[in-house]
Amino acid sequence: MTKTLGARIAQLRKEKGMTQLELAQQMGVTDKAVSKWERDLSCPDINTIPRLAQVLGVSMDELMQIYTSDKPEHEVSIHLSTIARAVALAMGVAVVVLLLLGELTVIHGMGMLGIGLACSALAQFDNRK
Repeated sequence: MTKTLGARIAQLRKEKGMTQLELAQQMGVTDKAVSKWERDLSCPDINTIPRLAQVLGVSMDELMQIYTSDKPEHEVSIHLSTIARAVALAMGVAVVVLLLLGELTVIHGMGMLGIGLACSALAQFDNRK
């Protein structure tokens, strides 16, 4: 589940049993400002983040830990592997097409094939994890 900074502020405020007005008073802002933070219409000033964390009873790291992922890490690896394979295939196709058109030099061909081989190796290495 992905949480925004605003959702995190609202969650922590409610856990402390505070109203938006109470948080606003402790932060020296209006309750409208707190409402905007919680609805992600604006963000707290960067200079107020330490104070906000203190008021909410968390560390700055805990406050800023706003993104969580319910996607397993291996899904990212699958996407990287697919991209690497696509690049490898594209390099191979480009070499063949440019060779047939007579537009390929040995230097460029070797470079393109090298990129293709590197991507192919990366895709294989990524799949072994």
